[in-house]
Amino acid sequence: MRLVIDTNILVSALLAATSLPAQLVVLWRAGRFDLLTTAEQLDELMRVTRNPKIRKRLAPAVAGRLVNDLRALAITLDRLCAVDASSDPDDNDLLALAAAGSADFLVIGDKHDLLGLAVCEGTKIITVRDFLAQYGRQP
Repeated sequence: MRLVIDTNILVSALLAATSLPAQLVVLWRAGRFDLLTTAEQLDELMRVTRNPKIRKRLAPAVAGRLVNDLRALAITLDRLCAVDASSDPDDNDLLALAAAGSADFLVIGDKHDLLGLAVCEGTKIITVRDFLAQYGRQP
Protein backbone atom coordinates (compact mmCIF):
# COMPACT_ATOMS: atom_id res chain seq x y z
CA MET A 1 0.00 0.00 0.00
CA ARG A 2 1.30 3.47 -0.93
CA LEU A 3 0.41 6.68 0.89
CA VAL A 4 0.97 10.39 0.56
CA ILE A 5 0.64 12.22 3.87
CA ASP A 6 -0.04 15.95 4.07
CA THR A 7 2.83 17.88 5.69
CA ASN A 8 0.46 19.26 8.33
CA ILE A 9 -0.25 15.69 9.43
CA LEU A 10 3.47 15.02 9.77
CA VAL A 11 3.93 18.15 11.88
CA SER A 12 0.97 17.16 14.06
CA ALA A 13 2.58 13.76 14.58
CA LEU A 14 5.70 15.47 15.90
CA LEU A 15 3.78 17.76 18.24
CA ALA A 16 1.67 15.09 19.96
CA ALA A 17 3.22 11.65 20.39
CA THR A 18 -0.09 9.94 21.14
CA SER A 19 -2.15 11.64 18.44
CA LEU A 20 -3.75 9.95 15.46
CA PRO A 21 -1.10 11.44 13.13
CA ALA A 22 1.60 10.02 15.40
CA GLN A 23 -0.05 6.59 15.17
CA LEU A 24 0.08 6.89 11.39
CA VAL A 25 3.82 7.64 11.48
CA VAL A 26 4.36 4.65 13.81
CA LEU A 27 2.62 2.40 11.28
CA TRP A 28 4.81 3.76 8.49
CA ARG A 29 8.00 3.25 10.51
CA ALA A 30 6.81 -0.32 11.20
CA GLY A 31 6.61 -0.96 7.46
CA ARG A 32 2.82 -1.21 7.20
CA PHE A 33 2.82 0.97 4.07
CA ASP A 34 5.15 2.85 1.73
CA LEU A 35 5.26 6.61 2.08
CA LEU A 36 5.72 8.83 -0.96
CA THR A 37 7.33 12.25 -0.69
CA THR A 38 9.24 14.88 -2.65
CA ALA A 39 12.28 17.01 -1.90
CA GLU A 40 9.90 19.97 -1.80
CA GLN A 41 7.77 18.36 0.90
CA LEU A 42 10.88 17.61 2.96
CA ASP A 43 11.95 21.24 2.59
CA GLU A 44 8.49 22.36 3.69
CA LEU A 45 8.62 20.08 6.73
CA MET A 46 12.02 21.46 7.73
CA ARG A 47 10.85 25.04 7.20
CA VAL A 48 7.68 24.57 9.25
CA THR A 49 9.47 22.84 12.12
CA ARG A 50 11.91 25.76 12.31
CA ASN A 51 9.07 28.21 12.87
CA PRO A 52 9.55 29.83 16.31
CA LYS A 53 6.01 28.91 17.39
CA ILE A 54 6.61 25.26 16.53
CA ARG A 55 10.14 25.27 18.00
CA LYS A 56 8.69 26.20 21.41
CA ARG A 57 6.82 22.89 21.39
CA LEU A 58 9.20 20.66 19.48
CA ALA A 59 12.80 19.62 20.06
CA PRO A 60 14.87 20.04 16.89
CA ALA A 61 16.20 16.49 17.26
CA VAL A 62 12.66 15.07 17.05
CA ALA A 63 11.96 16.94 13.83
CA GLY A 64 15.38 16.04 12.46
CA ARG A 65 14.79 12.35 13.14
CA LEU A 66 11.57 12.38 11.11
CA VAL A 67 13.20 14.24 8.23
CA ASN A 68 16.12 11.78 8.26
CA ASP A 69 13.72 8.83 8.37
CA LEU A 70 11.78 10.27 5.44
CA ARG A 71 14.98 10.71 3.44
CA ALA A 72 16.11 7.16 4.21
CA LEU A 73 12.86 5.22 4.13
CA ALA A 74 10.25 7.08 2.08
CA ILE A 75 10.02 6.83 -1.69
CA THR A 76 11.10 10.23 -3.01
CA LEU A 77 9.71 11.19 -6.39
CA ASP A 78 11.06 14.01 -8.50
CA ARG A 79 8.99 13.95 -11.66
CA LEU A 80 5.43 14.98 -11.01
CA CYS A 81 2.70 15.57 -13.52
CA ALA A 82 0.61 18.71 -13.32
CA VAL A 83 -2.69 18.31 -11.49
CA ASP A 84 -5.23 21.12 -11.34
CA ALA A 85 -8.10 19.66 -9.32
CA SER A 86 -7.96 22.13 -6.41
CA SER A 87 -7.86 25.90 -6.10
CA ASP A 88 -4.95 25.51 -3.61
CA PRO A 89 -1.57 24.98 -5.33
CA ASP A 90 -0.24 23.09 -2.29
CA ASP A 91 -3.13 20.65 -2.54
CA ASN A 92 -2.44 20.22 -6.24
CA ASP A 93 1.16 19.35 -5.37
CA LEU A 94 -0.09 16.60 -3.05
CA LEU A 95 -2.45 15.33 -5.73
CA ALA A 96 0.39 15.36 -8.28
CA LEU A 97 2.61 13.38 -5.89
CA ALA A 98 -0.17 10.86 -5.33
CA ALA A 99 -0.74 10.49 -9.07
CA ALA A 100 2.95 10.18 -9.94
CA GLY A 101 3.50 7.56 -7.26
CA SER A 102 0.30 5.63 -7.89
CA ALA A 103 -0.68 6.20 -4.26
CA ASP A 104 -3.56 4.23 -2.86
CA PHE A 105 -4.35 7.01 -0.37
CA LEU A 106 -3.76 10.68 0.21
CA VAL A 107 -4.09 11.17 3.98
CA ILE A 108 -5.09 14.69 4.96
CA GLY A 109 -6.60 16.69 7.77
CA ASP A 110 -10.04 18.18 7.58
CA LYS A 111 -9.68 19.83 4.16
CA HIS A 112 -13.23 19.82 2.89
CA ASP A 113 -12.33 20.74 -0.67
CA LEU A 114 -10.00 17.75 -1.01
CA LEU A 115 -12.27 15.43 0.92
CA GLY A 116 -15.05 16.45 -1.47
CA LEU A 117 -13.03 15.02 -4.35
CA ALA A 118 -12.99 11.61 -2.57
CA VAL A 119 -10.80 10.14 -5.36
CA CYS A 120 -8.35 11.80 -7.72
CA GLU A 121 -6.60 9.88 -10.48
CA GLY A 122 -7.15 6.61 -8.63
CA THR A 123 -6.01 7.84 -5.21
CA LYS A 124 -8.56 7.78 -2.39
CA ILE A 125 -8.52 10.96 -0.31
CA ILE A 126 -9.11 10.22 3.35
CA THR A 127 -8.62 11.67 6.82
CA VAL A 128 -6.15 10.23 9.31
CA ARG A 129 -9.01 9.07 11.53
CA ASP A 130 -10.75 7.26 8.68
CA PHE A 131 -7.53 5.69 7.43
CA LEU A 132 -6.65 4.36 10.88
CA ALA A 133 -10.19 3.08 11.43
CA GLN A 134 -10.24 1.22 8.13
CA TYR A 135 -6.64 0.18 7.48
CA GLY A 136 -4.30 1.11 10.27
CA ARG A 137 -5.17 -0.80 13.37
CA GLN A 138 -4.08 -4.36 13.73
CA PRO A 139 -6.82 -6.94 14.42
